[in-house]
Amino acid sequence: MKKLRVGVLAGGPSNEREISLRSGRAVHDALMQEDVDVFFVDVRDNIYDIIKNERMDVAFLALHGRFGEDGTVQKILESAGIKYTGSGPRASELALDKIASKQEFVKKNIPTPRYQVAEKGDGQPARLNIGPPLVVKPQFEGSSIGLSVVRDAGSLKEALDKAFEYGTRALLEEYITGRELTVGILNGEPLPAIEIVPKERVYDYKAKYADPDTQYLVPAPISADESKLARSLGKMAHDALGCRSFSRTDIMMDGSGNMFVLEVNTIPGMTSRSLLPKAAAAMGISFNQLCIKLIEDAVK
Repeated sequence: MKKLRVGVLAGGPSNEREISLRSGRAVHDALMQEDVDVFFVDVRDNIYDIIKNERMDVAFLALHGRFGEDGTVQKILESAGIKYTGSGPRASELALDKIASKQEFVKKNIPTPRYQVAEKGDGQPARLNIGPPLVVKPQFEGSSIGLSVVRDAGSLKEALDKAFEYGTRALLEEYITGRELTVGILNGEPLPAIEIVPKERVYDYKAKYADPDTQYLVPAPISADESKLARSLGKMAHDALGCRSFSRTDIMMDGSGNMFVLEVNTIPGMTSRSLLPKAAAAMGISFNQLCIKLIEDAVK
């Protein structure tokens, strides 16, 4: 580690820019405390200049959303011969695409809520195959941006219009009533499951990043069998998309204990409120140690 020069890449052009900057600053400060030769990059349009002008042995990617999680920056770094944290281009692209990842889950027999796809310009789907209630999401956004819960058919058009602000396709997904779990993967192995308990019924952008009443129960207060199943599904989803090193899988558990994979995050948050660091801490791994482990994994 002492010989490596690490660039923490954060910010970027996505709708998750502000959260990305928070993650990047937290990682940068942790690595500084560990005497790592590290520098911070607010990625705007200058990524090529940074690669050209700065010596960077490893890029620590804290870029959430498009550009960072869709494989773009990974391809740029690979073409420059620079190692980086997390998954490769293809897995990143699959995970950020909620429709493509759904198709992979179905293909690999991973339980996931029923769904259908809506195209901008087609108007409201003539016939709903699911719900309501259902969840409407943009195809590519993270952090619950553009997400709506539709509880009656009359609200569907408004939810689709909201989703279409972020792209031309939207995912309509069966709404699972129950408990929300998330499973982090570190070094390819599942960490303890976390239960997320938002004050309101929906774990949206506000609940994730602003609401102090959102609770994170680590480890999740579920049975040993349920914990085993959640961790197994987290690992299965990680592997199904071809992820490497680390990720975080979001899961819903209904009242009968059935579990459904929602999505995989290839660059999960790295702030004080973030879930992967909380899960690692439950295993005795501090935030600083987690950052070091991710860099070591990138080098390997």
